[in-house]
Formats: sequence, C-alpha cells, structure tokens
Amino acid sequence: MTVIDSTTPTARTDLCKAAPPAHPRPDGQDRYTISEVVVFTGLSAHTLRWYERIGLMPHVDRSHTGQRRFSNRDLDWLAFVGKLRLTGMSVADMVRYAELVREGEHTFEARAALLERTRRDVVDRLTELHDTLAVLDHKIQFYADARTTATVRE
Repeated sequence: MTVIDSTTPTARTDLCKAAPPAHPRPDGQDRYTISEVVVFTGLSAHTLRWYERIGLMPHVDRSHTGQRRFSNRDLDWLAFVGKLRLTGMSVADMVRYAELVREGEHTFEARAALLERTRRDVVDRLTELHDTLAVLDHKIQFYADARTTATVRE
C-alpha cells in the first residue's frame, strides 16, 4: 500500500480500502468555522486550537476578522490524525509526523518508518487483544456449560 498524506499533493495513488467521506462543501467553497469542524469531527474547539498550537494542525487560514477557516484538506488531515490517535501513537510522534509532512517529499522515508513502527505496535496490540478475546470466550463458555450442568441436575 502506498502511504499518501492528504496535505501533500502527489501523483501517487492511495490504495486505502475505504473511500474518503464526502465533504459537506466542494473544494473552493470549503471554508468551515471552528464550530462547524467541531460538529463534523467530534473534536472540541479546545482540542482543535491545541492541535494548532502544538504544531499538529497545519496552518489554518483565517478570515479577515481573524477567525479560523478550515478547508476540506484540513478535515482530511483531522480524520487522519484521528486514525493515528486510534493506533495509540504518541502526541509527540504525531507532531513529528506533521513536521515531516510540512518539510516535503524528501521526508517520505522518515514518514514511512514512523508509520511502519506504529503499524508494528498496532499488530502487537491486535495479537494481545486476540489472545484476550480467546480467554474471554473460554470463560464465557465455562459459565454457559456450568449453567447447563446446573439446570440438568435440578
């Protein structure tokens, strides 16, 4: 699979299985307030501002009055950051990844290495969860068998 950042224009194709969600507005008319982004993403305004402050969010455009105006590209980035959060990637690593994206295409190798390390961590966690699920299934079956045995005795 080729890894593509929605913030880095490129001719490569992303082979993700899931199609990206349709944006509420077409490109060029995609100026969202922070309140709208809160609704679309489920993130709080405080979190969005924090992401921007720590360098996790790329530069967010501002209106002539200084209000943040997010784009579809920003929404795509936030969706990707949400996936990174689900992997358990540290905030420091997410910020580092964002810095690498801003530095340009010459950082592809470093970005890939960071994502590969995160992928290995996710696979390890999945293995642990699978083992945990097997233990739970065993215990559930034990109690189901115990109920059946108790009912037969009565």
